[in-house]
Amino acid sequence: MDWETVCTNTNLRDLPYKVELNARGQIIMSPARLYHGRFQNRIGYLLETLASHGESVTECAVKTTDSTKVADVAWFSQDRWNQVKDDFEAQLAPEICIEIVSQSNTKEELQYKKSLYFEAGAIEFWLCDQEGEMSFWESDQEIKKSKIIPKFPRRVKITR
Repeated sequence: MDWETVCTNTNLRDLPYKVELNARGQIIMSPARLYHGRFQNRIGYLLETLASHGESVTECAVKTTDSTKVADVAWFSQDRWNQVKDDFEAQLAPEICIEIVSQSNTKEELQYKKSLYFEAGAIEFWLCDQEGEMSFWESDQEIKKSKIIPKFPRRVKITR
């Protein structure tokens, strides 16, 4: 199965889980708590506010060497956005891919997704833990703050 089939299949349209594909085209579903969506919303809002020169996307499908992975939140420069905006999945990763840690995630899984996003062309990878603490990465090196959006806070606050 490919990502376009997943997106256009009416039986899969209303699944209550985050959906991704593995290398064999199998659907992987990950349940998430409501706070997860709240963090997505808040991070997207902050990106829109602090980086008006690009586009933020939640549930951003990215084509990787291990099929389609879905970043919880992503940010594209206007140039990259113009290249992918009509596609089912981004063939070129957004400049920033953001994952929000949920109880079903493992460190190994998040590390693997980070490497896949960089391989697909991401410039930064951000991680938001369950308390809203942010970490920022360039390839395999953690950085103190984003170089693309340096005013992004180190902690995202939501009401829980």
